[in-house]
Amino acid sequence: MKAIIHTQYGAPEVLQHAEVPKPVPARDEVLVKIFATTVNRTDCGFRKPEYLMVYLIAGLFKPKNKILGTEFAGVVEAVGAGVTKFNIGDNVFGLRTYKFGTHAEYVCVKQNGSIATKPHNMNFQEAAAVCDGLMLAINYIRKIDFSKPVKLLINGASGSIGTAAVQLAKYYGAQIHAVANTKNIELIKSLGAEKVFDYTQEDFTKQNEQYDVILDAVGKSSYFKCKHLLKSGGVYFSTELGYAMQNMWLPLVTVFMNKKTKFPIPTDNQQDILLFKKIIEEGKYRAIIERVYPLHEIIEATKYVETGQKTGNIVIQVNEG
Repeated sequence: MKAIIHTQYGAPEVLQHAEVPKPVPARDEVLVKIFATTVNRTDCGFRKPEYLMVYLIAGLFKPKNKILGTEFAGVVEAVGAGVTKFNIGDNVFGLRTYKFGTHAEYVCVKQNGSIATKPHNMNFQEAAAVCDGLMLAINYIRKIDFSKPVKLLINGASGSIGTAAVQLAKYYGAQIHAVANTKNIELIKSLGAEKVFDYTQEDFTKQNEQYDVILDAVGKSSYFKCKHLLKSGGVYFSTELGYAMQNMWLPLVTVFMNKKTKFPIPTDNQQDILLFKKIIEEGKYRAIIERVYPLHEIIEATKYVETGQKTGNIVIQVNEG
């Protein structure tokens, strides 16, 4: 099968087109023919790690997982002898966070893994472009107490995680303010933000309003820069480790303070994929896709992701479906 592999760490040019063996599903796995996948920050962060801990996970001297890609949408082509949840011909979508392997024509996924039948109101490109952003966003959103009114500020609201966080927070009833660039202001408002700060025109940290929660979905701010914007009892989240990995140790420092920071470790599971499907089929969530590239242009797609200027998601068309 066709796949994109990398045998060393480095710039996007380390990605290579290759023919590799087609996987065979184990007893509890399904074989998915992939129609669409994405290039996201996770792929880039594991292709060219910035932190030692990533090398410890991915391989100290060379990558253990040669095929990147975490999101997928496609059709079940074969099933293992013990599979009961899926049938050949099922349209499916899901995630392989940290396992990777979706920048290829086929992938095997455990039937109890992060996989579900595709939402009926999305095509394959749209279904491929939702799970990673939603998984990372819900990692923070589920730490918020929505039993009382919540005023939330989302920095980096136009990226994959940001657009997911805005829609999830709206779904759970938050009052949302957001930070984005000029071209995306109306988009972010349409997703549920009441107010959007244009970071090309103003510094959102200079405003006078305060929030119950601040979520930095791009890791370009810090707890210290945003602390004065938090109400008493407020919480700051960031999707990045931050300078000197501060977002890993600050939760220990702020645990007894009235303005805290938290850094929950993201995980994915089938229950969350089913929740995402439910929200999508209720019409409460839509995929935001800026560009679609064919598989053979994945280097160009990766370079664009690394500009940090993408809106929503960058989809890779693998097979026609």
